[in-house]
Amino acid sequence: MGFQIVKEKLAGSIKPITIGKGKKAVTVGGASCYPFYLFEGNMPNKPKIAMEVWDMEPTGWPEVAKSHFKDVLSDPAAWAKKCVDKFGADMIVLQLKSTDPNDKNASADDAVKTVKKVLKAINVPLIIWGCANAPKDEEVFKKISEACQGDNLTIGPVEEKNHKGVGASAMGYGHTVISSSPIDVNLAKQINILLENLGMPQNRMIIDPTTGGLGYGMEYSYSVMERLQMAAMAQGDDKLQLPIINNLANEIWRCKEANQTVKDAPLLGDPERRVVLMEAVGAVSYLLAGSSILIMRHPEAVRMVRSFIDLISDGGSAQDVAAVKKELADVNIDFAKMAAAPNLTIEEEKAKKAPVKKAEEKPAAKPEKKAAPAAPKAEAPKVEKKEAPKVDAAVQTKADAEAKAKAEAETKVKA
Repeated sequence: MGFQIVKEKLAGSIKPITIGKGKKAVTVGGASCYPFYLFEGNMPNKPKIAMEVWDMEPTGWPEVAKSHFKDVLSDPAAWAKKCVDKFGADMIVLQLKSTDPNDKNASADDAVKTVKKVLKAINVPLIIWGCANAPKDEEVFKKISEACQGDNLTIGPVEEKNHKGVGASAMGYGHTVISSSPIDVNLAKQINILLENLGMPQNRMIIDPTTGGLGYGMEYSYSVMERLQMAAMAQGDDKLQLPIINNLANEIWRCKEANQTVKDAPLLGDPERRVVLMEAVGAVSYLLAGSSILIMRHPEAVRMVRSFIDLISDGGSAQDVAAVKKELADVNIDFAKMAAAPNLTIEEEKAKKAPVKKAEEKPAAKPEKKAAPAAPKAEAPKVEKKEAPKVDAAVQTKADAEAKAKAEAETKVKA
C-alpha cells in the first residue's frame, strides 16, 4: 500500500479582499488551507510584499537602511516610484510619521497633499498607515478618505477608540480599513464585530494583530496569528476569516541589534548582512503564521522573501537564490582573535587513550630482618654522697638543756 498523506478537512477559508482599483487592484487572501499547506487546499493569491515610504525624511536610520534610497528620502512620491520600478514592490505603504503630535504634528491637509502625490506616482495599491495616535489618526483619515474618494485606499490602523469615525468615513468614500488590536484573538474579533455593526462590509476589512520584532515579541504575535488562523479555518469563525497584514519593518528596524555597528557589537558580524537577515527571517516567520501582506524596508530582504514565497508555492531550488548583495563597504572582523582558545579534546578518545589499571596484586612477603644488637646502655654518672658534719656530743647536750629550760619558762609564763 502506497503512502497516503493525511488531509485535514477545514470548516472555513480566508475571504479574498481586493484593494486598489482598476489596473492597480490586487487581491489578497482566499486560502482554503493553512499557510502553504497546498496538499490540503488552495492558496489562489500568494502573499504580497508592501514596501514602506515615509512622508518625511527619516531621522535616526542606520546607513544600511538609507543606502538604497539616499536620492529620494526627502521626496515620498519619488521614493514610492523607486520601490515599485526598481525593487518590484507589490504595494506601497505610506507611513504618516509627520502627523504624530509628539513629533512634527503635521496637519491633515499636509497629509492629503502627500497622499495625492504618491498616488499619482505609482501603479500599485496604496496603503495609508497612521501615527497610532487615535484622535489624530481619525482627523487625518477622514480628510484623506474624502479627498481620495473611490480610489479604494487601505487605511489603518483602526482601533476601538476611533472605529466609528474612521469606519464611517472609509465606508462612505469607498476605502478598505485595517482593524488593529493589541495581540489578542478576542480583541481582534471584537473590533471586527464593531466595524461590521457599523455597516462596514467584510470584503473591505483586513486584520492587523499587532506585529512584534524578533525575539519574545515575534513569538507572541506568531502564536496569536496561528490561533486566528485556526479559529477562521478549523472552527469556521466568519469574524476572523480575513487576510492579515504585518507592519514588520517598523518593528525590526528599531531593534537594538539592527542599529549596532561593528564597533558596538563585533560578535554579531557584518551589520548590513545582519539586519537584512533579521528582516528576512521575521518576514518568513510571519508568512508561515498566516500573513497575507508584509510591510518591509530593505530591498535585499524583499528579494529574498519574494524568492521564498515563489519556492514554497511553486517549487524550485534555493541554490538559485543569490546571497545578500552588499551596498556598503565590506567589513573585516577577526573572529579568531576574539575567540577563546579551542578545546579540541574529545572525551571518547581521551577515555580510550587512558591506561587500563591492572588488578592490584599483594606484594610478596619480604624476609624478616634480624634485629640489630642493642647498643650498650650508658652508665649513669656516680654522685658522691657528702656526709653531714659531725656535732660534738657535749655541745649537743648543752643545746638540748637550754631548749628545755626555755620551753619550761614559757609554760610558766602562760600559766
